[in-house]
Amino acid sequence: MAAFPFTIKATDGAARTGVLSTPRGEIRTPAFMPVGTAGTVKALTVDQVAQTGADILLGNTYHLMLRPTAERVARLGGLHKFMRWERPILTDSGGFQVMSLSKISKVTEEAVTFQSHLDGSRHALSPERSIEIQADLLGSDIVMQLDELVAWPAEETVAAEALRRSARWGARCKAAFGERETQALFGIQQGSTVEHLRRESAERLVEIGFDGYAIGGLAVGEGHQAMCEVLDYAPAMLPADRPRYLMGVGKPIDLVEAVARGVDMFDCVLPTRSGRHGQAWTWDGPINLKNARFAEDEAPLDPDSACPASSAYSKAYLHHLVKAQEILGQVLLSWHNLAFFQALMGEMRAAIAEGRLDAFRRAFAARQGASG
Repeated sequence: MAAFPFTIKATDGAARTGVLSTPRGEIRTPAFMPVGTAGTVKALTVDQVAQTGADILLGNTYHLMLRPTAERVARLGGLHKFMRWERPILTDSGGFQVMSLSKISKVTEEAVTFQSHLDGSRHALSPERSIEIQADLLGSDIVMQLDELVAWPAEETVAAEALRRSARWGARCKAAFGERETQALFGIQQGSTVEHLRRESAERLVEIGFDGYAIGGLAVGEGHQAMCEVLDYAPAMLPADRPRYLMGVGKPIDLVEAVARGVDMFDCVLPTRSGRHGQAWTWDGPINLKNARFAEDEAPLDPDSACPASSAYSKAYLHHLVKAQEILGQVLLSWHNLAFFQALMGEMRAAIAEGRLDAFRRAFAARQGASG
């Protein structure tokens, strides 16, 4: 019996739209989760994030365990209270950052040991410690198992070893997590871009039994085409009655193609990172507000958007803010981009419900592609 009911409202081909019901609120799927790495979605207040239509945020175990420490967040009432976000929070396990950010990391069967990228202090992250940080100290609603991520391209033997260790760690996470009514635990499929390894990983995870399943190990350099090829088979290997979460993806075209292949949940730093660097995502593709052609453009980014950042400010003003390196430029573009990503998810939910996702997908790709 899964912790959170997941109701699929409609399907269109492999795509699904539904609702994941949690004690802190409903998550409409397909869902995009803004990334709140260190207890904040960069440059935005939680009220602005909520206003974009986000049902759930992502928090980061690695960053929070190092600063301000998970124990301090717990003493201050947990992550929801600490950052003033009352809706659901999913936390990642910390594994990705340990592998990619730490100065030195070493993987053993017991744990990952690493040096902090902040001050060089030494830490160990075991499956049990990851669960303690996420579920007990931060108090997240959806907890991710600790997994071992392999870089791409990976030798098949290396990818196989990592998926098997990830499955063993998944079983330890499940044991440490126990039975909880107000929190859910997701397993993570690995296997790089090798179909039979993905199948083995899925079978091992299903045998353990999780509340939801993530597709990990993509968006690590393999490119859009290779990712889509994995998504042609990987989601269908996971239980149809539970949410499927594609970790760390991605560009709007990636989201549309992944939804068409049966994925329900996403997270990515792209909307806010792009916003901080002067890039706005639009229905006609990304635009760079640093470009001189916007210097006297009086049109807003999206006159039809309910987001003030999208509809109330001219591109000329945004161009000026970016060129002048004013903080407000970063705020407005991050806010606009998150609103666009949420609007995109809303359009896909509607298209699936009305049985027209394929037409939406073709039209969207044509408009995105037209911008180059």
